[in-house]
Amino acid sequence: MKAIFAYADRIESPTWIAPLQAALPEVEFHHWRPDGPPVGAELAIVWNPPRDLLRREPGVRAVFNLGAGVDALLGLDGLRDDIQLVRLEDAGMAVQMAEYAAYALIRASRQFDVYEGVQASGTWAPQPAIRRKEWTVGVLGMGVMGARVAQTLAAMDYPVAGWSRSGKALPGIESFGGREQLPAFLARTRVLVNTLPLTDDTRNFLCRETLSQLMQGSYLVNIGRGDHLVEEDLLALLETGHLKGATLDVFRTEPLPSDHPFWTHPAITITPHVAAASLKEESVTQIADKVRVFMRGERPTGLVARSKGY
Repeated sequence: MKAIFAYADRIESPTWIAPLQAALPEVEFHHWRPDGPPVGAELAIVWNPPRDLLRREPGVRAVFNLGAGVDALLGLDGLRDDIQLVRLEDAGMAVQMAEYAAYALIRASRQFDVYEGVQASGTWAPQPAIRRKEWTVGVLGMGVMGARVAQTLAAMDYPVAGWSRSGKALPGIESFGGREQLPAFLARTRVLVNTLPLTDDTRNFLCRETLSQLMQGSYLVNIGRGDHLVEEDLLALLETGHLKGATLDVFRTEPLPSDHPFWTHPAITITPHVAAASLKEESVTQIADKVRVFMRGERPTGLVARSKGY
């Protein structure tokens, strides 16, 4: 069986082929080449693939994504109903997401952002001790990533709630579900952590309407997708003081343009889409297992429900 491998980072791409080939010796791997001839692939293993991949390789029956977000797959030209889309379910990403969210939360709640500023001025200025019950956390999205984030923060004794379409319940996490419970979820939240998948329903979800329902002086942590956030609305709410700060890892345009106002805003912390990288060894092992399940004619885990968008 032949597989086409298409990875957005051409420099990094070759480092994936060898371990994939070693893990799946029964599969013949080919690099995607924009100007090359079709190879007759039945499988595609991808990350942020070119839109015309399936047009060029019409024999593909399954696409395996080297990540958890699948919005790029759903935008492929020539995506037939009979093509299975399969995503990574963790592969070391969930713990990284939890670390990132914990960093952003602790930096705000323990006032390390303040200490960074006073150090620059040479000022010895102890801040008031944390009142943990006042730092209510809300996690948007309770899939594998969101659940790990929520459980990690709750283990540090922060009051944590999770919101999802279904109202998924976890021990020690207050649960909210559906649009009807969203206002109550937002109203009790001081630090909002977004881990939602990007779908038609969640695009522009972080907008003036939702963010203005958060507690006064709240914080936003976006580790979902850049298209979740209406950037102008965030800037406006920071200007009014309704939001006190934001930690952002994802953006509508990446890399973030050098003249973007986020770079110099004193209340915004930026990282370059590094909250959770797909770890190679774990990802290769998981993809290989899923490919073998598919080749046996069985149903792999991580199968994307297109109607939901994840």
